[in-house]
Amino acid sequence: MGLRISVVGAGPGGYVAAIRAAQSGAEVTLIEREAVGGTCLNWGCIPSKVMVSASGMMQEIKNASRFGIQVEGSPKVNMEILQKKMQAVIATQQRGIEALLKQHRVTLLQGKAKILNHGSLSLEGSEGNLETILWDRLILATGTRPLDIPFLPTDGTHCLSSNDFLRMETLPHSAIVLGAGVVGCEFASILSGLGCRVELVEMADRILPLPGLDAGASKLLAREFKKRGIVLHTGKQVLSMEKEKDSVRLVLKRTGTSESGKETLQAACLVLCAGRSPSTKDLGLENIGLRTDPRGYIPVNDAMETAVSTVYAIGDVTGPERYMLAHVASMEGHIAALNAMGGAHRMDYGAVPCAIFTEPEVAFTGMSLERAREEGLEAKSTAVLFRSLGKAHATDALAGEAVLVTEEKSGKLLGCHLVGRHASELVAEATLAIQNGLSCSDVAATLHPHPSFSEIFSEAAFKAKGEGLHA
Repeated sequence: MGLRISVVGAGPGGYVAAIRAAQSGAEVTLIEREAVGGTCLNWGCIPSKVMVSASGMMQEIKNASRFGIQVEGSPKVNMEILQKKMQAVIATQQRGIEALLKQHRVTLLQGKAKILNHGSLSLEGSEGNLETILWDRLILATGTRPLDIPFLPTDGTHCLSSNDFLRMETLPHSAIVLGAGVVGCEFASILSGLGCRVELVEMADRILPLPGLDAGASKLLAREFKKRGIVLHTGKQVLSMEKEKDSVRLVLKRTGTSESGKETLQAACLVLCAGRSPSTKDLGLENIGLRTDPRGYIPVNDAMETAVSTVYAIGDVTGPERYMLAHVASMEGHIAALNAMGGAHRMDYGAVPCAIFTEPEVAFTGMSLERAREEGLEAKSTAVLFRSLGKAHATDALAGEAVLVTEEKSGKLLGCHLVGRHASELVAEATLAIQNGLSCSDVAATLHPHPSFSEIFSEAAFKAKGEGLHA
């Protein structure tokens, strides 16, 4: 009999870890409290992209006259049908994951897991029945949940969590989105695209205040948001909230001041996108002496090992410093499973592609210019506008920019920051180049199809070499 490996959490990290461990010869038990696929499939990446698609279609219909297509009447969204589409997509993906687990002989159990000691855990089923699971290796992939803000309690009607947002039965005529990080910007873009009046509130001085993202990308997206009528309130925080019969009222103040510059916002609902908290409570970590950090996240090294021998942790539960992204969790699950089977693999976070599904999209990978210089590298950045591409003109998608960060002498590609149509797809090429130590000369020498958005890389690469063509 092979090693007994238990995986707690069947999200994109957990189910991948389970399959990889089974492929390596382990006897694997995968435990999930709710539904396979985790936050990504059920409450995040997938359902939100259904809404992104609906929002994009709405905008295409509204702009169809630019291409000579006449549409009678004003398009409207039917949220009931949209929700059915969303649930159908989720169900299809769930069945696919369950089939993969069955194919690889992974035992999938539903219930609440709690660690009893080093080598066993209990499983509490939906009817309160208890079962003991024995393990030789344990992989924790319990993820996160929407952050609770005491003075902004969610009610599913006026004050919505991100989970509530993805289950909306009716489209509000107006909304305030609190938090202009990845989720907040995506939700603001969705709501605006569907015809909702949107105000976006952020404590930082810019939207998308992500440490790895070039500030110019945030500025460009902010400009496009304003063109679409999204009102931005940066450098502001909430003083108070008051719920009324059919609306919610927020009082804001400038960040870092007592109560100066107060202003009042009112909308049909408030959507909270102000962070997440780890799902580690009542997991029984104390029974094996595994301590979390002060916020409740589980510290790990790049081999995904915790401080307790034979126990690993992956995905969002390890904290935001390690990228809270589904594809990162999957790779961490791959690494953890191999190491649990005796391997010596380590995660490489040097070229992690990050994608934000706004309109236009934002994506980045590798270093920003600021980060490269902080690490002592002689680096420069080269920018090319999407409007230099024929495909951008042909598809009426002129908004956008590509920025390459390269090493001065060698031309080695260090980072890439994109704003524009299909940025989430385009960033994969830059990730591959950075991962393999390629230079701007290598990228420039690579043929790109014409007309296509991928030509942005050859344009930027030639420009970085001082041989710009169209840009």
